[in-house]
Amino acid sequence: MHLGKWATLLSVFWLLLSGYIQPLLLTFGVISVFIVLVVLKRMDAVDQEPKYAGAGYQTIRYFTWLLGQIALSSLHVTKLIWGSSKQVSPALAKIPVANIPPKHRVLYANSITLTPGTLSVDLKDGEITVHALQESSIEELKQGQMEKKITEIWGKNK
Repeated sequence: MHLGKWATLLSVFWLLLSGYIQPLLLTFGVISVFIVLVVLKRMDAVDQEPKYAGAGYQTIRYFTWLLGQIALSSLHVTKLIWGSSKQVSPALAKIPVANIPPKHRVLYANSITLTPGTLSVDLKDGEITVHALQESSIEELKQGQMEKKITEIWGKNK
């Protein structure tokens, strides 16, 4: 069943990227989707864990929230840069990530990096080293709002 979803997803993606509906190009598209499905089927046989296309509602919720955070941070960084240079107070700190499941820690670190004004420098031993343009950004991360949102959407034990 999940191969059908992957076939649909890959076919639509291929059509959107190519933009051409000509017999030769459609044939190449069908062949490439078929090859990917064969590889996916073989991978499923080896690891006994089928990979499902999309996570549905969780993914939509997460990306909607993340885009909002990126927009808000962009406005904040713009005000910070255009304002007085006294407001810029670069900081480097370690943020604990013990409450986030190991497989979602990279998602958390990337979310920090995608948010303007902050950068995940290292993820090691249950801590993320973060650089920020303003020390208040580090304090917000330490308060755990982003961590709570990720564990709320993706679950603590998933």
